[in-house]
Amino acid sequence: MSQKTIQVDALESEAIFIFREVVAQFEKPVLLFSGGKDSITLVRLAQKAFFPAKIPFPLMHIDTGHNFPETIEFRDRLTQELGVELIVRNVQDNIDNGTVKEETGRYASRNMLQTETLLDAIEEFGFDACIGGARRDEEKARAKERIFSVRDDFGQWDEKNQRPEVFDMLNGKIDLGQNVRVFPISNWTELDVWSYIEKENIEIPSIYFAHKRQTFLRDGLIWSADDAVVFRDKEEKVEERMVRFRTVGDMSCTAAVLSHAVDIAKVVEEIRDSSISERGARIDDKRSEAAMEKRKQQGYF
Repeated sequence: MSQKTIQVDALESEAIFIFREVVAQFEKPVLLFSGGKDSITLVRLAQKAFFPAKIPFPLMHIDTGHNFPETIEFRDRLTQELGVELIVRNVQDNIDNGTVKEETGRYASRNMLQTETLLDAIEEFGFDACIGGARRDEEKARAKERIFSVRDDFGQWDEKNQRPEVFDMLNGKIDLGQNVRVFPISNWTELDVWSYIEKENIEIPSIYFAHKRQTFLRDGLIWSADDAVVFRDKEEKVEERMVRFRTVGDMSCTAAVLSHAVDIAKVVEEIRDSSISERGARIDDKRSEAAMEKRKQQGYF
């Protein structure tokens, strides 16, 4: 047995323990599901944690309306196959009722607008624990966060007021109005996730594998030209490239990378040799030095 397999098995055991603690300590949890690799990994871990019973909580997607079609198709098919409840709440509804305002221009994105829709959904259903796929290696703000991350009654996160988590002790006690964001794969790396997907032979959306796509270059990044929601200047030349996506956010803020990795084994090899973070292709993280931290303070995932 390889050292990597031993490491992934240990991380799996930790995540299963966290899932079981969530169900033991909270009354109404939900798993935040986007159709991306991290949330797909969470679903597999939840299956293992409660087998042979079904996953004992619903999945919820905050749909911006600007998602890659491949992930939406995968989301619907997977939840149908598993027989789990899927809750979808749409950012478009908040735009229509005037609670948020859509951005315009070359860097416009609905990513920031998800927070309002998420907080509305938490209040609507009374969820007290929202399980997400954030990992500490992704971004420095996420590196600060606990596995059980308490949010106040406005959904806000205070990075200076967090509970200690020692000896695997997870404290889920919350006051009225508070809720907790739970991150079972917080200690995983991108390579760990891919190694687990390979080990478990987990199906993922085709967008993660290299494919030919109409693209254009902006700010040194490769953008999809197939999607109407992606802003493109007239002088930005469209070319067909062999690309894949390392992370799946909105089409408007998620760039592709050049790749010939057409299967999971080649993706794992590519990630192992990469010196760039997967979120290096997310333009929403580059708006300011503390972009992610500010979003989390406002109630973001």
